[in-house]
Amino acid sequence: MASQDPFDCSLDLLRRLNPKNTTANLNTLINLVPDLTEDLLSSVDQPLQLARCAKTQREYLLCDYNRDGDSYRSPWSNEYTPALSDATYPSEKLRKMEIAANQAFDVYRELYYEGGVSSVYFWNLDDGFAGVVLLKKCMPSVASGPKSTGTWDSIHVFEAIDGARTCHYKLTSTVILNMVSGGDDLGEMDLSGNMTRQIESDMTVDNAERDHIANIGKLVEDMELKMRNLLQEVYFGKAKDVVADLRSVATLSQTQRDRAIHQEMITSMSRR
Repeated sequence: MASQDPFDCSLDLLRRLNPKNTTANLNTLINLVPDLTEDLLSSVDQPLQLARCAKTQREYLLCDYNRDGDSYRSPWSNEYTPALSDATYPSEKLRKMEIAANQAFDVYRELYYEGGVSSVYFWNLDDGFAGVVLLKKCMPSVASGPKSTGTWDSIHVFEAIDGARTCHYKLTSTVILNMVSGGDDLGEMDLSGNMTRQIESDMTVDNAERDHIANIGKLVEDMELKMRNLLQEVYFGKAKDVVADLRSVATLSQTQRDRAIHQEMITSMSRR
């Protein structure tokens, strides 16, 4: 019997564990198999962590794409914390685009999320560039009770391959959702999970700085809209049907009477 690849086994195990505990499970696997640290961190999407830029005092999001060793780069100051002497930075031209993209998605975040934190990071490729757009929103639900919270993490990784007058974009989007609703009367419900979708598109680029940001913004906006609709119609709809079948506000006797009346109506109509 051929031995199984430890990396594939680790990914398979993470898929079967509670997505709410992805970070803790990932750290446990890294401690067990230190040789897989880089591969696991670059392959597994986990809830985004917050940090504060020491220079600008603005919050930014941490991920594997702005990490160099144990340090993370701020999109606002372009500095690593802790400081590094040989860190990797985007080129000067790409850094200007990165600044403009962070400003654009900061407006997008405020319009669509009405709060939260956004961060955009770019890096150079031989035939273009790549980047990631990060969005995070945490919302405690005071109206539903102190035990109710919700967290939304969006991770949009893209590649932009330059052509003559067009650019080929590859976008991979992941949404990580965690919702906990509870109270003394209803108990607690934990709805956690993630969804990943991919898309490729060729789009016109006349002015590189302006058009790249507009094209990436359109792709991210369209993808988030599709994923929100899928969550609303498929996942939330399915969860609602399951809960409705498991729990009922009406008493058992009332439910049985309703079913009997319904069956009697169907029988009467079939005899006509």
